[in-house]
Amino acid sequence: MHGHLLGLKKSQVHALERVYRRRIPADDVITAELAVYVARLSRDIGRQIGVLIDRRGEVAHVVCGDENGIVIPDLLAHGLGRGKLRGVRCVHTHLRQEPLSEDDLADLMLLRLDAMVALGVTEDGRPGTLRLAHLLPPNPEGEAYRLLPPADFYAFRLAFGSFVEALEEETAAKQVRARAVRAGQDRAILISVSAQAPRHELEDRMNELRELARTASIEVLDEVVQRPRHVNPRYLLGQGKIREVIAAALQRGADLLIFDQELTPGQVRAISEITDVRVIDRTQLILDIFARRAHTPDGKLQVELAQLKYILPRLVGKGTAMSRLMGGIGGRGPGESKLETDRRRVRDRISHLERRLEAAAKRRIQRRSLRVRSGIPIASIVGYTNAGKSTLLNALTQSDVFTEDLLFATLDTASRRLRFPREREVIVTDTVGFLRDLPSGLLGAFRATLEELRDADLLLHVVDVANPAREDQIAAVEKVLRELDLGEKPVLRLFNKIDLLPPGEARSIAGRLGGLPLSARDRATFGPLLDALERRFWPEEIREPELPLKDGAVAAEGYERSGGEANPGTGEARR
Repeated sequence: MHGHLLGLKKSQVHALERVYRRRIPADDVITAELAVYVARLSRDIGRQIGVLIDRRGEVAHVVCGDENGIVIPDLLAHGLGRGKLRGVRCVHTHLRQEPLSEDDLADLMLLRLDAMVALGVTEDGRPGTLRLAHLLPPNPEGEAYRLLPPADFYAFRLAFGSFVEALEEETAAKQVRARAVRAGQDRAILISVSAQAPRHELEDRMNELRELARTASIEVLDEVVQRPRHVNPRYLLGQGKIREVIAAALQRGADLLIFDQELTPGQVRAISEITDVRVIDRTQLILDIFARRAHTPDGKLQVELAQLKYILPRLVGKGTAMSRLMGGIGGRGPGESKLETDRRRVRDRISHLERRLEAAAKRRIQRRSLRVRSGIPIASIVGYTNAGKSTLLNALTQSDVFTEDLLFATLDTASRRLRFPREREVIVTDTVGFLRDLPSGLLGAFRATLEELRDADLLLHVVDVANPAREDQIAAVEKVLRELDLGEKPVLRLFNKIDLLPPGEARSIAGRLGGLPLSARDRATFGPLLDALERRFWPEEIREPELPLKDGAVAAEGYERSGGEANPGTGEARR
C-alpha cells in the first residue's frame, strides 16, 4: 500500500488491500467490477484511489491520495520496454469527474506509462466519465501525448492490450530507424541555468558546450537556457521546466541531459529520480573527452585520476539501505557495506595513481633539467582549447602532432626544435588547451604535465582571433596561468586564424589587445613571430632595441618586417 493512509479506518485499509486480488483481462483498461469497487470505496473515504496495472493484468500498486491527487510510487522496478514504455497503466479516481490534470499528464510523460486514466466518480459512488491519455511515437509535430475524447465508462470501448502493443511496436520501429541514421551516436539536450550571468555570457557558454558535445560525437537535439530569479537548489531548473525538458527528451529519443553547470551529487540524484534519461554535467563531458583523447601512459593516468576524484563524492547508496554510515539501530554489524567497500577501493586507487604520477613527474624533471643545462631557449605554446596551438607547432617545426578541429585534440605535451640561422635553435613545446572554469580535479591531475611551463623562457599565448569570445578566453587562460603560479612569465600573444576575418580586422584586434596577427596555416605570416623570438632570445645580435613586454604581452608594433618564414621540410627559420 502506498500513499496517505492516516485517518482511515482499519476496514477501509483492508478494503484497499483487497484490490490486489483482482485480475484484469489483457484487452480491458479496467474491468467493470473493479471500477465499481474502486469508485464506491473512493467516495466512501473521500480520497482519490490509484491502481497501477501491469500488462499481465496484475495489480502492481494501490495508492491512496487525497481528494485532489495521488503520488505514484517508484516504478524503477518496471523497466522500460523496446518502445520506451513502462508496461504499467495508472487508473485513478476523480471525485469531481474533472479532466486529467497537468500533474497527471506530467506523470504520464515522465514515467512513460502505458496510459493515464481518470475514472470519474458520481455522487452516489458509481463510475462516471472516463478520460484516457497515452503517449505518441516520435512525430513531425512533436506532440508527446494524445487525449482521447471523454466517454461514459460503460460506453467506452478500446482493445487496450492490442492497442498498447501496436503503439510500442511503432515507437520502437521509429527509434530503431533514428538510431540507424545516427549510427549509434548519443543524442542530448543541452541545459544552462544562471540567475546572475548576462545573456551574452550564457550564449557563449552554450556555444562552448555545443562544441564539447560535438567533440564527444553527441548529436544535440535542443538547447535550453534559463535565467531564473533564483536557481532551484534541487533541480537547477524550476520544477515545471525540468518536467517539460524531460518530457521533450523522452519524446525526441534523447539519451542525455547535459548541464553546463557542475551538478552536486544531490542534484544528480534528484533529477535521476524523475527520469531514466542519463544526467551528466559539463565536467563529466570533459572527462569523457579526455578519456577518449589520452594516448600516452601519463595522459591515461591523469585522466583516470581526475575521473576517480570526480566519482568519489558521488558514490552514494539508494537511501540508507546500502550503507551502515547512518549508524544507530539497524546500522550496526560486522563488515563493510558494498558502498563503503567501493569508496575504499576508489581512495586506494587514487593514492596509487598519485604515487605513479609523482614518479613520472620526477622523470620529467630530469629530462627538463637536461634541456635547461643545454642552454637552449624554451618557448611553450599555451592557449584556449582549439585555438590552433598544435597546428602552429606543426607549421613552425615541420612536425606531425595530431590536430583536428575539435576541443582538446591534444592532451599530451609535445616538444620540437625550431632552428634559426647561425646554428641557433629554440625548443617549442605544446600543452593541453585551457578552458574557462576548468574543473579543479582536471587542473590538479594535469598539474604535473603543465609544470613543463615552469622552465619556459617565453609563453606563446595563442588566441583564436575569429572567436567573438576571444577576450573572455584570454582572461580564462591568464587565470589558469596565475593558478599555476606562472603569472609573471613573459607572454607573447599570437592572434591566430586571421584568414577567417576580413583583411585588416585581425590586425586591428591584435593591435588593440597587444599581440601579433598570424595564420598557423600560412607560413608567410610568421615573419613578425620569428622576429619577436630572435629579439627575445638573442637581443645582442639585433640592432634595433627590443620592445618591452607590456601587460603580459609583446606589443604588435615593430614586428612587421617581412621575409621571415619557416624553411619547409627542416623546421628551420630563415631570412
